[in-house]
Amino acid sequence: MEIPWRRNLYVLWIGVFFCSTAYSMVIPFMSLFIAHDLGITDHLTIWSGFTFGITFLASALIAPYWGSLSDKYGRKPMLLRAGFALCLVYVLNAFVRNPFELVVVRIFTGLLSGYVPSAIALIATNTPEKKVGFCLGIMSTAGAAGGIIGPLVGGFLSKFVGYRESFLVAGAIVLIPTLIAWLFVKEYNFDKNKARSRVIDDLRAASENRPLMRNLIVVLIVTASVMVLEPLLSLYVLHLGASAADASFSSGIIFSAVGISTVLAAPVWAKIGERIGYRNTLMIGLVGGGIGNIVQVFFHDIFSFGLLRFIYGLFFAAVFPALNALIVQTTKPEFRGRAFSLNQSAGQLGNMMGPFAGGMLAGWIAIPVVFVLNGLMLAATALALKLNLGKKSSRPSGKSSSADLY
Repeated sequence: MEIPWRRNLYVLWIGVFFCSTAYSMVIPFMSLFIAHDLGITDHLTIWSGFTFGITFLASALIAPYWGSLSDKYGRKPMLLRAGFALCLVYVLNAFVRNPFELVVVRIFTGLLSGYVPSAIALIATNTPEKKVGFCLGIMSTAGAAGGIIGPLVGGFLSKFVGYRESFLVAGAIVLIPTLIAWLFVKEYNFDKNKARSRVIDDLRAASENRPLMRNLIVVLIVTASVMVLEPLLSLYVLHLGASAADASFSSGIIFSAVGISTVLAAPVWAKIGERIGYRNTLMIGLVGGGIGNIVQVFFHDIFSFGLLRFIYGLFFAAVFPALNALIVQTTKPEFRGRAFSLNQSAGQLGNMMGPFAGGMLAGWIAIPVVFVLNGLMLAATALALKLNLGKKSSRPSGKSSSADLY
């Protein structure tokens, strides 16, 4: 039976787009919700930071467990579980009465999430091998497109409707693609009769797969690099001369510039990766993104900053699709659900560590220097990968294990 991979791609693209839209429409006003609706004025930044961070931590800890279940029972059941659960927790956000209840809901958000990793894992395991890289590149545009639309929708709803009502809308937005996926997504490549593995065994197997571990480390680094800068962008826009009234609008445009360039460039990089290899594509993306951050120190106006962020996005759009494709190449099909859950854990740890590191650095050094350090870190990561691969190519030829392939 021919696997309907094109239909899966279309349906799950819509699902990831809607999930990204729902997330990005509520996250920007979470701090304002804590202050205005929950009445917290003292230690607002601490409450906001903890509310954000606890979700990422919970998600990172639970993801290997969901990955184990996905390889046993299928990625579609995990996708549906996450979709319905996210719908519920978004609705619960609308009814919290104090920050403690909000923290509990945010913990459950992290524990029950996983729609996007499940969608990516399903595409990776139910698509012809020669089309996997291209499809993963297309999937990456869904999250970027949702990240563009979400803040605009969320800003409108929070201003003219209300914060709590925005959470209800977000729940409905997640529910729609979950129902569509339930009806139209088909999955074939999993063995229901296989015994479910233990999480500790999965972690041990992953640790023995050196290429996979390198990919996961790179995922953590690049995710943290993005999150290091995001909390600082609005402050930097003020530093470049925007008025307090215009800073939010200007920051939104700059955020959108990266998203737009990602939507434009990711499919192109996916095709390039098929021709030159995803390792090379990854290193080009890392170096290009690093240079895009470093040269920021030479430009000191909002227009140039926005243009550089757009160019940065054109190169950085290569990174995550290439990493996803490399995870496919360096894992066996029966382990890929668990591999992408570990990928989610690495990304969520980066999401948690990045804002903390950015806040600490910005307290000690100027924000332009943070951009430079961030760029140097991305370039150093590409150099480390290049040197590592150079060592492999210089080894005497002989029998190689699957863990030595990258």
